[in-house]
Amino acid sequence: MKQEQILIHISGQDRVGLTASIMEVLAKYDAQILDLGQAVIHNTLTLGILIRIGEENSGQVMKELLFKTTAWGSISIGFEPITDDDYEAWAGRQGRNRYILTIIGRSLSAAQIQAATDVISRYGLNIDAIKRLTGRMSIMHPERNVRACVEFSLRGFLSAEDKEAMQKDLMQMGQEHGTDFSFQKDNIYRRMRRLICFDMDSTLIQAECIDELARRHGVYDQVAAITESAMRGEIDFKESFTKRVALLKGLDISVMQDIADHLPITEGTDRLMSVLKTCGYKIAILSGGFTFFGEYLQRKYSIDYVYANELEVGEDGKLTGRYVGEVVDGRRKADLLKLIAQAEKVNLEQTIAVGDGANDLPMLNEAGLGIAFHAKPRVKAGAKQSISTIGLDGVLYFIGFKDSQLGEHGVL
Repeated sequence: MKQEQILIHISGQDRVGLTASIMEVLAKYDAQILDLGQAVIHNTLTLGILIRIGEENSGQVMKELLFKTTAWGSISIGFEPITDDDYEAWAGRQGRNRYILTIIGRSLSAAQIQAATDVISRYGLNIDAIKRLTGRMSIMHPERNVRACVEFSLRGFLSAEDKEAMQKDLMQMGQEHGTDFSFQKDNIYRRMRRLICFDMDSTLIQAECIDELARRHGVYDQVAAITESAMRGEIDFKESFTKRVALLKGLDISVMQDIADHLPITEGTDRLMSVLKTCGYKIAILSGGFTFFGEYLQRKYSIDYVYANELEVGEDGKLTGRYVGEVVDGRRKADLLKLIAQAEKVNLEQTIAVGDGANDLPMLNEAGLGIAFHAKPRVKAGAKQSISTIGLDGVLYFIGFKDSQLGEHGVL
């Protein structure tokens, strides 16, 4: 029996049972389904079905489907023959590399989507699917919708050089158009992240704890001057850290508890932590800040690991101006990420790192998914993904979660 391929296009008002009715006809004539795709936008359906069927049955199938959809009234249907050669050429292209491009903003405009799709087409990638990850916005109550996210599934070949160039173009696009993005290879690791490591100051919390301590001790200006010197590259992190801690000598430890009790938690942190714990992620804080505040957050969110800097406290309950143990700098953060991954038996490709500072770049580049969060331009330029327009729960969209999968409080 000679076989042929037919591409069936169906569009119109969505209705319950439409696909089942179509499949009933196709099953009647023993049609083989080669491909299938459907999208519904504002209750308007677009359905495509590629079938392979015996030549003697194809005419009857098209006739019955045409009668059925005509009876529905609000549905149109079309048929397109596909030759064996065209099908084989198309099927052969399906083995190419696949990528996921995620675009996030407080809202998304046509201009922002155009900028993203221009980059996609410039590098010769095909868009296989477009999926909205955030819930539908209310036009009458816009305050209820504070983020918008669209995910593009892409197919095509990129050399290592092209992939790096595309990352840079996407970063420039994001800066110019006020969007965040993530560009990842669509492989098993993207769908199976297991360990996430956070910077603390200006990431999980909207404060720099050493600055808060310095303000309480009346030495903020001196501490800030040392920080600026380090940012100019005049001294390294360890030297600047040692000098700043020395200025805290004599501060009563009770001040630290008061600061901890009033830490400004970053937008989206509660929702993100709830989802991560529900889904079984291991969570770590790797911070150049202080263990006192890291352990406070550990208790609040049931965080698994905290590595930060330990301030020495004298018998009088005051800071001595010294620290205990090894300084957690950028290199140490990257090493700790690898050590925790090894201890948890997690492939590095399954790890995520989130941070805002230059000392976070080593761990961002070490992780399978490194995200610069509300970071300075120099840090964003050195990272492959960034979030600057919404809160910390934007990480969920880079992992692939949809709002429809999450409950009111962010849990599954």
